Amino acid sequence: MASSSYEPASSTNLPLKPIPGSYGLPIIGVLHDRQDYFYNQGRDKYFATRIEKYNSTVLRLNMPPGGFIAPDPKVIALLDGVSFPILFDNAKVEKRDVFEGTYMPSTEFFGGYRPCAFQDTTEPSHNLLKRFIFYILSSKHTNSLPLFSSNLSKHFIDLDKQLAENHKANFNCSIDAFSFNFFFKLITDKSPTETKIGNCGPILCQTWLAAQLAPLGTAGLPKMFNCLEDILLRTVPVPACAVKSCYNKLYEGLMEAGTTVLDEAERMGITREEACHNLAFVLGFNAFGGLSNQFPILIKWVGLGGPGLHKKLAGEIRAVVKKKGGVTFAALDEMTLTKSAVYEVLRIEPTVPYQYARAREDLVVSSHDASFKINKGEMIFGYQPFATKDPKIFENPEEFVAERFIGDGEKLLKHVLWSNGRETDNATPNNKICPAKNLVVLWCRLYLVEFFLRYDTFTFDFKPFGVSHRITIKSLTKSK
Repeated sequence: MASSSYEPASSTNLPLKPIPGSYGLPIIGVLHDRQDYFYNQGRDKYFATRIEKYNSTVLRLNMPPGGFIAPDPKVIALLDGVSFPILFDNAKVEKRDVFEGTYMPSTEFFGGYRPCAFQDTTEPSHNLLKRFIFYILSSKHTNSLPLFSSNLSKHFIDLDKQLAENHKANFNCSIDAFSFNFFFKLITDKSPTETKIGNCGPILCQTWLAAQLAPLGTAGLPKMFNCLEDILLRTVPVPACAVKSCYNKLYEGLMEAGTTVLDEAERMGITREEACHNLAFVLGFNAFGGLSNQFPILIKWVGLGGPGLHKKLAGEIRAVVKKKGGVTFAALDEMTLTKSAVYEVLRIEPTVPYQYARAREDLVVSSHDASFKINKGEMIFGYQPFATKDPKIFENPEEFVAERFIGDGEKLLKHVLWSNGRETDNATPNNKICPAKNLVVLWCRLYLVEFFLRYDTFTFDFKPFGVSHRITIKSLTKSK
């Protein structure tokens, strides 16, 4: 049985095997696999059936979108927690233009530039751009807690108002407005309403993101339209000109409001224009796109924990806040259950489920049972939910266990991989770990703290939507 003392077997003791799996016939194999992935089986079953068929968690298969968008859909899939971390080894894998998978959207989506996220660590501008992002985060660190809390208060007031008027509240719409406003002000020190963006920030970002990511999702149409949708979404890409006005408004708002950080970019040797396009990507894709998905996932799993978990969280949070005299960094560090619950959410349902890279050289990757040779230039794909729910690493991996990472369980944090790296590793300018890795964990903890200072428990409904969920709050029981 898996435990906190789990260690993988040495790869030197494992047999070297050829990678099993099949790409099928040209064109036909890709279309067949796409139908299985999106419609016939669904994502998890698509991988699970192939693991069972080939008796291996390292195998060859096709990944969407294919078509003229990504003519080469062939990947080597890593579907366990031992093989997956090879994707973090920058000496062995290259991550140039693989941020969104087997295809790279037109740079016209990003003002003609390749943002830092699409650059490999060996590219000189990667280090420079990532240091610029670190500068923004570090310079705003002390302001992040009070700014987060003040914006969150507006979010809770909005939820209460919706419930009073409609007996239900659209959580996603409310959290989207919170996320955009918080991040815009964190970066620029100004509200988006002071710029031409106004109150349109969330819809601008959503429209821009949808055009890029359309080939990787479905519209949820009736089954009879599956083939038509597959052809329409995954034959040719949505042109960047279709969302140019949305992106330009976002870019111009940042150029107008972000003078301080853009001045610093110029001092670092980055042109104002390139810095602003990278800011637009960080704000629209990484920050807004990330947390507007992460918070619904957080609420889903904590909500499923029920009144018992809510009572424990509220008890811990209120006791520590009372002891420390407020919500401080020191107070947050003492909330062990709250911290563990956030890590468990990041483990059981990571917001970004995919990782891609190309082999820089011929290399050997090991699963629990065998080793496999990957040739230089081959595309490697990792499906994170299978890695972080590996039953040989985690006990009861499909179960949400809020206390999983308390005490001795902290040893398992190295198997939490949501940030493009191990939870025990730090982001640097020379790796691909999310620059805001520690802040994301902090903000999720802070959300729960503010929530359970205000409410005792809640009820909700949820429906899958993209890589996250649509959350409807049905009731909020205010703290007594």
